[in-house]
Amino acid sequence: MQGKPVSESASECAELALPTDANPLGHVLGGKVMHLVDMAGAMAAMRHARKPVVTAAVDSLRFLHPARIGDLISLRSSVNRVFHTSMEVGVTVETENFMTGARLHTCSAYLTFVALDETGKPVAIPPVIPETETEKRRHREAGERREARLAMRRRESPDAETRRR
Repeated sequence: MQGKPVSESASECAELALPTDANPLGHVLGGKVMHLVDMAGAMAAMRHARKPVVTAAVDSLRFLHPARIGDLISLRSSVNRVFHTSMEVGVTVETENFMTGARLHTCSAYLTFVALDETGKPVAIPPVIPETETEKRRHREAGERREARLAMRRRESPDAETRRR
């Protein structure tokens, strides 16, 4: 299976934060931002796999600054690494205040998606080819995060790991 460069599936999207998205403080609800993150990640994952994908995990979603009503919420996503039927996608969220032009890094997240075939079964995904130094670093770090997730899963459920073998 031939690999694909990160740039081939990188995605961008944006949405205006509206009053229906707000909490009582005038900030965009965290759940709304999480939904946008999941959608942005899925776009990059589907572009890469050219298959339907499902979200298997969300790691390290950290809110750094709130998005406010009236802000433009911009999301960038790219595939960091492919494992076999799963892939890690990184998503970065930035807000822009239209009145001042100020931009803030709102949050970042790592999501794991699994590609599915026509019957809904996991299917192999082409490898991703990191080309830039940043892409190579993200590729390496994605492998480290995966190892940590698998180790945590083994600690949390050693019997389940035995049954899988």
